[in-house]
Amino acid sequence: MKLEEIGFYSLSDERARNISPTSPMWRCEMILTDRCNFSCPYCRGLRKDCLGDIGLDRATMVLNTWIKDGLKNVRFSGGEPTLYPYLSDLVKICKDGNVENIAVSSNGSANWSVYENLINNGVNDFSISLDACCSSFADRMTGVEGYFDKIVDNIKKISAQMYMTVGIVLTKDNVKTIQDIIKFVHDLGVSDIRIISSAQYNHLLKEVKSIEKDILNAHPILKYRVDNINNGINVRGLTKKDCNKCYLLQDDSVACGKYHFPCVIYMREGGDPIGEVGPNMRKERIEFFKKFNSFEDKICRNNCLDCIVQMHNKIREVRGDF
Repeated sequence: MKLEEIGFYSLSDERARNISPTSPMWRCEMILTDRCNFSCPYCRGLRKDCLGDIGLDRATMVLNTWIKDGLKNVRFSGGEPTLYPYLSDLVKICKDGNVENIAVSSNGSANWSVYENLINNGVNDFSISLDACCSSFADRMTGVEGYFDKIVDNIKKISAQMYMTVGIVLTKDNVKTIQDIIKFVHDLGVSDIRIISSAQYNHLLKEVKSIEKDILNAHPILKYRVDNINNGINVRGLTKKDCNKCYLLQDDSVACGKYHFPCVIYMREGGDPIGEVGPNMRKERIEFFKKFNSFEDKICRNNCLDCIVQMHNKIREVRGDF
């Protein structure tokens, strides 16, 4: 399978062939705030030294550093990024910096005017979380009441205008209803569906094996994940046969607070940062890459996502680096 066929636009055979310490920054993510109006039971929150909002000056400096290095794709997340007061300003910086894909990951609870404003300022990719297909169970999965209809309405409106994915986090509480959730989300007209087991659950999601073919064929990321599961490949985790080098450190970055981390999952699982954000971020990441063995790190070994594992394996194959 070509990486382009998975559906994640930041993963490609071209990137695998050309990734290097001097290639353009392909994908970067900025955590804007730890604040959130939901209380999802599986959410770990952020490290204590990353709590609060990232300052506008710091966020601007980081973005300009990435853009100067040819940034292609950026994602803003949190917490809930729509609670961050300067999100539109940062989106404008990326738009003016010719960033191709500007993404926001949201819980979908903001007023429509917030999303409309972000679209008008340059956001062309939204990912919204929806872990249930009825209001009562959605209230349980979000830890708050009364947002389900609003989230669904926002998903419909965004899907009618642009690339829109829904992320479904699976736990022991909702995994048995996954087929119903996927069917419900599919009928909302979304571009794709991302299923992932929570880090606490982290099981092979066998419940997805009999999803209708028409639904799978409409959503390449969902199909990729279900095909993997049918072949015994978990969404999370490395095996001994997989590449143990994290090549994405060379052209990828994650900023949270005053630090930059190996990846967003590493950050969310409480891993240590590589260093402080600043003009030397990329150099520090390259040095970290040279000495880092992902299979020997418990967070990576247990949590690296299937698509990232395949990306690393493809790079190893291209380079003959075994």
